[in-house]
Amino acid sequence: MSKLPPTLGLVLAGGLARRMGGGDKALLRIGTATILERVLDRLAPQCARIILNANGDPGRFGFTQLPVVADEVPDFAGPLAGVLAGLDWAAAHAPDTAWIASVPGDCPFLPRDLVAQLDQARATKSAELAVASSGEQTHPVIGLWSVRLRDELRQALVVEGVRKIDRWTARYPLATVSWPTTPLDPFFNANTVADIAEADRLAALDDR
Repeated sequence: MSKLPPTLGLVLAGGLARRMGGGDKALLRIGTATILERVLDRLAPQCARIILNANGDPGRFGFTQLPVVADEVPDFAGPLAGVLAGLDWAAAHAPDTAWIASVPGDCPFLPRDLVAQLDQARATKSAELAVASSGEQTHPVIGLWSVRLRDELRQALVVEGVRKIDRWTARYPLATVSWPTTPLDPFFNANTVADIAEADRLAALDDR
């Protein structure tokens, strides 16, 4: 951590889980822990601080003892709204933090070197942003964001109506870091009931 700039970890836990009939995916259990607990176990050691982005009653995440920040952009504007909420929180509460690392709340097997790898790629390429990829698929929600871009992101979201992450990141120098998918894809995410069953199987391998 000493070689990294102070980085705020942002867990985007505000998904609607439509394919599971609603509710909080992050609070579902995989093996002996919830998905969120697994995410935090992997991300927290990599960051100076962690916050959650979620709408609705923040009390359901009270067990984490972490700040819960809601979207300011209305009508569930998607993950970019969550990223903006994180950037605004960092500017207000952690002014020494120039970067935030965002991850979804439904990825229980995140790399333990995620932030270091993204930061190295960002610095090497003098990029404003960095994102993760695996298996020839980019994961734009999993990325490193410059706090100084928050007003430009607000303009894109509120005035221009931009919702797709890659449409916004295409405006800036972008570094992409790829991870292998064996023995498992570190960016496996649980979207369906079948995914939860598969995550249970993978967790047994990951916990060895």
